[in-house]
Parts: sequence; structure tokens; C-alpha cells
Amino acid sequence: MAAAGRLRRRLLLAVPRGWRCSPRRGGAGCPPAGQVRAAFLRFFQERHGHRRLPSAPVRPRGDPRLLFVNAGMNQFKPIFLGTAHPRSELAQHRRVVNSQKCVRAGGKHNDLEDVGRDTYHHTFFEMLGNWSFGDYFKEEACSMAWELLTEVYEIPRDRLYVTYFGGDSLLGLSADEECRDVWLRLGVPASHVLPFPLKDNFWEMGDTGPCGPCTEIHYDHVGGGRNAAALVNQGSPDVVEIWNLVFMQYSREVEGNLLPLPQHHVDTGMGLERLVTVLQNKRSNYDTDLFTPILDAIQKGCGGPRYQGLVGDADVGRVNMAYRVVADHVRTLCVCITDGIYPGLSGAELVLRRILRRAVRFCSEVLHAPPGLLASLVPTVVEVLGDAYPELTKNADQIMDIINENEAAFLSSLERGRRIIERTVQQMEPSTNFPAEVAWSLYGNLGFPLDLIDLMLEEKGISLDSAAFNELVLEDAKRKAGGPQAGQLEDTNTRLDVHSLAQLRSGNVPATDDSPKYAYTLGQHGQYEFSSCQATILMLYRDQSLQKEVGAGQRCGVILDRTNFYAEQGGQASDQGYMIRLGQQDILFPVESVHLCGGYVIHEVTAVETLCAGDQVQLFVDEAQRLACMTNHTATHLLNFALRRVLGGNTEQRGSHVTAERLRFDFDTKGPVTVEQLQQVEQVVQDVIKRNEVVHMAEVPLTLARRVRGLRAVDEGYPDPVRIVSLGVPVESVLTRDSEAAMQTSVELCCGTHLLQTGAMEDLAIISERQLVKGISRVIAVTGGQAKQAREVGQCLAMEVDSVSLRMTQRSTSIPEMQKLSKEVGQLTKVVASTAIPQWQRKELQTTLKALQRTANTAIKKLEVQQAEEKAQGLLEKHCNQPVIIDTVPADSLSILMKVVNQLCDKSPGTSVLLLSPQVSGEVLCACQVSKNCLPMFSAADWAVAVCTQMEGKAGGSPVVAKGSGNAKGMQGALTTALEFAQSHQGSA
Repeated sequence: MAAAGRLRRRLLLAVPRGWRCSPRRGGAGCPPAGQVRAAFLRFFQERHGHRRLPSAPVRPRGDPRLLFVNAGMNQFKPIFLGTAHPRSELAQHRRVVNSQKCVRAGGKHNDLEDVGRDTYHHTFFEMLGNWSFGDYFKEEACSMAWELLTEVYEIPRDRLYVTYFGGDSLLGLSADEECRDVWLRLGVPASHVLPFPLKDNFWEMGDTGPCGPCTEIHYDHVGGGRNAAALVNQGSPDVVEIWNLVFMQYSREVEGNLLPLPQHHVDTGMGLERLVTVLQNKRSNYDTDLFTPILDAIQKGCGGPRYQGLVGDADVGRVNMAYRVVADHVRTLCVCITDGIYPGLSGAELVLRRILRRAVRFCSEVLHAPPGLLASLVPTVVEVLGDAYPELTKNADQIMDIINENEAAFLSSLERGRRIIERTVQQMEPSTNFPAEVAWSLYGNLGFPLDLIDLMLEEKGISLDSAAFNELVLEDAKRKAGGPQAGQLEDTNTRLDVHSLAQLRSGNVPATDDSPKYAYTLGQHGQYEFSSCQATILMLYRDQSLQKEVGAGQRCGVILDRTNFYAEQGGQASDQGYMIRLGQQDILFPVESVHLCGGYVIHEVTAVETLCAGDQVQLFVDEAQRLACMTNHTATHLLNFALRRVLGGNTEQRGSHVTAERLRFDFDTKGPVTVEQLQQVEQVVQDVIKRNEVVHMAEVPLTLARRVRGLRAVDEGYPDPVRIVSLGVPVESVLTRDSEAAMQTSVELCCGTHLLQTGAMEDLAIISERQLVKGISRVIAVTGGQAKQAREVGQCLAMEVDSVSLRMTQRSTSIPEMQKLSKEVGQLTKVVASTAIPQWQRKELQTTLKALQRTANTAIKKLEVQQAEEKAQGLLEKHCNQPVIIDTVPADSLSILMKVVNQLCDKSPGTSVLLLSPQVSGEVLCACQVSKNCLPMFSAADWAVAVCTQMEGKAGGSPVVAKGSGNAKGMQGALTTALEFAQSHQGSA
């Protein structure tokens, strides 16, 4: 009967027969990783009513403090904080399960440098998790976990140990006996239920916010009936944690105290890699089928010895470490690039660049693999992970291209870095440390890994000036940390904390009705008319607490029952404006910014007089600012459509930001956008503007909206129902089954405010386009009068460039005139680069100016050579067959003077020459060259120094050629010195 029960359970979970795997049975019949993952998801989805969600991308959404998604709970933070919009999909979740892609590299959770040294650290891993949001708690969470591990995965119970929070007297927290008793009731022996302190069994989201006790499940790899309780949480590789169940029941306040959360949540996380290691009866994650195909592909690609799993001193030449580094890092690269994080120069992109370069180094320097090995592993990674994350399959070619391009760039940088180190070492004084500034430049500018710098210096018996280097690191960290903190002050008045949100809801304070923000119309003469809005103050918010009254001069957040102000969201800046209290028309309360938090719209106001809950107010938006935002937001939709039309349907939005002044749009691209493509994009937009298309907007159920073919939506949570914005095609037509209307126009999910007809946009000009990182471009555009102005300025600059070009073709024979033209070209180049003009025109003008600069430089060099030849011929005739020529000659520049000297020596090889050239400014230029017959006793550098010192100047050069300058007052004495020096040294030579 027991065997039949097990079979039924497996069939219920749709797990293939014969995969039963117990560590007692060895490797035969052990489940592949894909089936382990599927069993977890199906267990919670089908047996315990959880909603299965796809993994969020590893690029964090709406959390600037995170470089990467590093835990399964990241996407649910708004639920834990209570800030999820009540109408959003997120707010509807009660029980959820998923397998989340996670990256831990950079930031607080950083495993990068540990990867490869052992057999269990990873930069990318999969986190299996189940969540309860105000639904079940400790009893059910522990029971489900125990059932899955012992009955579905059939892990022997005697190998499992559980820990619970043992309490903390300083915080006044007693032991979590509730959790302990749950485990004991489930049949876990008391000797396997262990208390641990705060650092082990109390989980916190950050310095503040939701937190709570956790219970961890540990597995003993050795077993055999022994009691391994003493090894739990002791860092033993034999006894490892496999699952962490967090019970969020407190909130850590700014002061450090803990308050009970109004709603309890469960957040669990189990690393797939570690679980598969247990179920496949392995001791290393790298020995499971998540890694072995990749390790085999590495061995095949480099032709070296097979991976043996060695670590430490046993791993001679670090070959096995290299296998682990490359296998781990290529997985991370595939996932990150697919999710829109490309190797770059800051933030997550910089971390990914370091990951790629670390992998390339181990490929080339340890495995001695040919270039291209890393990219050749991508198909294998896709084969291993593609079923779970199909987006990998779709992007395989792009991943390989980006890896290959970045590898080639790094190998080039490595060679340059080696040359810089060699040159610096040669110039160093004996027994000195390698300069920290050079090491920092190699690290920051060339992406040279620090351990490689140390290794190369160690080979030369030299040490880095570590103290000075650490100072540079600290300075850089302070500079980077300084920026974001300045903007965090507003949070105390505009970001409702979890307790305040709970207080509002428990007090039945309704969410803000912000539908009046869409209440605007077109007047009889085409002007936009915005209605004011009457509202009641429901609550005030200041210093993270709800208040009924705020005094004059105090900054606060105002929560109203309704508002016509647009709160910052969806990439659109918030409205500004003012409110007045009814009956007090002459007292304005300026609204500086507006934010949305948990369905409540918070208006940031500085109270000019006392404000109280219950006050009746009238709201007025800044109409000019609102209209400019509407114009630019509709323009953003049009630009998105035009880019896809011109660059292809695979062009995906990566981000946008709309303000009254301009719009910014980031998108996928395979290379820089050409001049012709920029012109075509602008033309597509202008055609729609000229047609003055109607902008249709309507709220529809989210499930219905997502069925629209060609719909554009970004990766963010949308409310339900959701607002559709369609240009030129009624929303009803777009929603018709099998309609392709959305393929021919712009149709997007969007909560922003928009124009009612496109004609009011007047014009759009793209004034900037650049690649942020490989594969992602950013355009900045302006509309209306600003676009018109950009075009007019562009035409003026084009006329100036044409004028310079015309004068250049007339080929002046005067060097000063050509130098003046060259300077003019340089100034125009700077103006063109920094002025707001159409980007396609900027690129055209920059190409023309670059060619003009080359023409000017060539002409100047040619004229200088001609002038030098003439002067040299005259001097040669004057000093016929002399071994030394010392004279003065007019020359417009040191470059020309040097050319005269070179010409003389070329025409008379045995002659040594020194020429002085007095300038109008009172300066005297000096240039000299010594015949090779006179070396080594006669040095040009020493000759120039002697002469220029006489003129109170400076000089330098080599034994053959040198140059310098001095003061005209000492010129006659300098000529005498030049002759005496030549006679004495030439005689000795």
C-alpha cells in the first residue's frame, strides 16, 4: 500500500516514473535537474494551490539599490512593504511558487572572487521558492517543506536537521518555540531540532524593513545513522543548508527597534544547484547535470585534461578552478545578456564585464584555449537551461556575438596593460613599490583585474603600493556612494512605510481616486482645457508617521480622497502645481512632486499655513508642464513604433523617461543607428503628426489586453484593468480577435497622460543617439518648438561648415591663414558636438568636419615643408660646406624651424645645425640636429640646453635632435655659446 501511495503521488505531480532518488541508492535512476525543478513547481502549484509565476529578469525592476536580482523575493518587495497598487496583479497574489534566476556578484551579496576556489559558490544560481502573502504561516510552510523533501524527493529523514531562532535578549525577542513545536509535531526528532542565534536564524531584507525569524533545513551528506547536530552551521562541507523558510512578522525601524508587521508573510528559498547535488548523490554542484555538459564542452574546446573536481593545492596549475570559473561565468553571461544587462562601464554592466574578463583570462592563461571558447559554450548552456528559460534559446546568437566582441576587446586591453606595466617597471627607481595611480588606471580604464596586476608584479619581484591603492579605492567608493543618498531625504515625506500603510487600511482610508488626472479636453480652438479638482485632505504624512495636522513651514505629504495630479510612474515625471484651501483663494500651497504608494497618491507640499485632515482644497496642475509631459509621452510611443518600423520588429524597449523638457528612450540594437535610419525614424513620426491621428485610450481587463498582437509592454506590474493607448486605431478595433491593427501603429499599455491628437506635437527631433553598452542604444528627443529650434540651429551650423569648406577649397598659400581655418574647424567641431541639433545632421557635420580637419592639417604640413625647403636652400648657399651651421631664421612655429634643420642636415649629411628664430612675442625658438659622425661626444640635447639656458629658457631632446626656447634678450649671447659649445665638442669628437 505504501509503494502504491508513493506512485500515486508521483503521478499527481506528473513526475516521470523511475526517477526516485535516495542518497542510499547511489547514482542509478537519479533525476535530471529539469525534473527536480519541475517537481518542486508542480508540488506547490497542483497539490497546494500556489500560482506559478515565471522568473523575473535578473535586471532589478524599480530598485536602484540592487545591481542584480539576487533572491527570489526581490520581485515581491512591494507586497512585503505594502506599496503594491491595490489594482495590480502583484497585490492579488496569496500563494506563489517559482524558480527565480539569481545573480550574486557585486554589492552586498558578492560571490565572484570565491567562484572556482571551491565546489559550491556561484555567481548565477536558481532559487526555488514558495511564498505566502498574508495566507498560511509557520505550520503550513514547515509541513509542505517536510512533505516535499521526505515524500516526493524521498530524502531520508535521519539525514535532515532543522534550525530555529533561539531568541535575542537584547532585542527582547524570545525563542521561536512555535516553529520548534511545529517540527516536533511533524515527527522530527528533538535531537535534530536545533536553536541558533540572531546571525543564523533571523532574516532581514536590509537595514530597515520587513524581517523575521527563519528556520533552515540542513542535509548530512555522510549519514550512516550518525548524529551530525554538532556540525550544523559550522561551515562543514558534510552538513549543508538546503532550504531557508523565512517568517516575516516584524519590521525593523530606523531607530533599530522591531515592530510587529500588520500582516504575516512566508518567503522560502532553496538553491536548485544544491538540491540537485543531494538528489543526484554528489558532493559538488559541478558534478551534477547542471554543469557536467558545460565542463565536457570546455574540455572538448580547449583540448586539455578532463575536469577532476580538484581544489586547493591538489589542483596543480589551477586547471580545475579554471573549469569551474568558466562553467559558472558563461551561465551568468547567458542569463544577464538575455535579460538586457550587457558588459559595460558602470553598475551591473561593469560587474558583468569583470565576470566576462575573469572567464576569458582563465580560458586563455590557464586552459590555453583559443579565442572564442567562451562563446562556443553558449549552445550547451542553452541546452541545459533553455527548457526552463526559453528566452535563452531566442537570444543565443546575440549572446555569442556580444561575448566574442567583448573577448576580443579585452585581449587587446590585456596586451596594452602588459606593455604599460613593463614600461612603468623600467622607469621605476630600484627598491620602490609599483605606483598605485598606474595600477588604478589599469583597473579602472582598461578593466585589468587586480589579481592579474599582483601576479604580474610578483613575477617581477615588485610589490604594489597597497596603502595608496586602498586610498584610491576608498575615494572612489565615497564618490559613488555620495550621489544617491542626497535624493533619499524625500522618502520620509513621500514614501509611506509599511506601518503607515497598514494604519491607513485598517482605518478604512480609501485609496486615492486619481481618475481626474485624465479629465482634460480639447477646446473649440484646439487648446487643451484642464479642470481643477476639489478634494478633501484625508491624512498628512511627515517624518514617517501619519499626522492629522502639520504646522506652517513644515514639509509634508498630503493624502487626498481624489486628485487630478499625475504621480511619477511609468517613466513619466510627476505633475507640479498648487492647491488652495476653499475660501482662502490668496494662499497657495505649492505641490513640488507627487508619488504613488500602495494606491495612495502623496502630494509633497511645504505648508505655508497649518494644514489639517478634513480641510477642503482645490487642486490646480501646472498646465504648461503637464501639456509638455503629455506631448513628450505621446512622442515616446510614436518613437517606439518608428524605431521598430525602421530597425525591425525585434527592437525592444529597455527603458524610457519623460519630462516636460525632453524624452529619453533606451532600446535594443545590434549596432549604432545610421544617419539614414535616424532620418527615416523622424520621417515616420512626422507623417503621423501631419495626419493628426486621434489618440485612443481605454481601460480594459489585463488578460484581454495581453492577447493583442503587436502590443508593446515593458517589464513592469500593471493594474487590472489596465489602460491601453492606441494611435489612430480605436481600442475596440485593436481588441478584436485576430486583429493585426496593433502591428501597423503604436499600441501600448500605459498609465501616462497623453495628447488627444498627434498634431499638437508639431515636430520631433532626435538630438542624441549613443550606445550605452554593447547592444543597447539611448536616444534623446525634443518636440514642438524645441524641435523646430534644433532644426534651425542645425541649419545655421551647416551653413558655417559649408563656408569653412568653401574657403578651404580655395587653398591659401599662407600658413597663418590655414592655421586660422584649422582652428575654426576645431571650434566648430566642439559646437556641433555640444549643441542640440538633429542627431542625423550632427553625424553628417562631424564627418565633414573630420575630413576638413585632415585637409587643413595636410595643407599646413605641405606649406611648412615648402617653406622649410626654401629657407634651408638659402642657408645652405650662405654656409657652403661648413661642418657647423649656427644662424637665425624667421619661422612661424617650432615645427617649421625643426623642418628647416632637418632639411639642412638631409642636404648636407656631415653638418651639425642649430637655428634660432625670434618671435614677435619676444620668445626665441631653438632647434638643432647633430651629425651622427660627431656622436657620442657632441650631443644635440646638451647643445640645446646650453644655448637655451643662456636665454633663461628650457630645452630637451635626444643626442641627435633637440629643441627648446628662451628670451630674446639673451639671443646674442646664446649664438656665441652655441658656437663655443660646437667648437669644443666637435673638436673632441
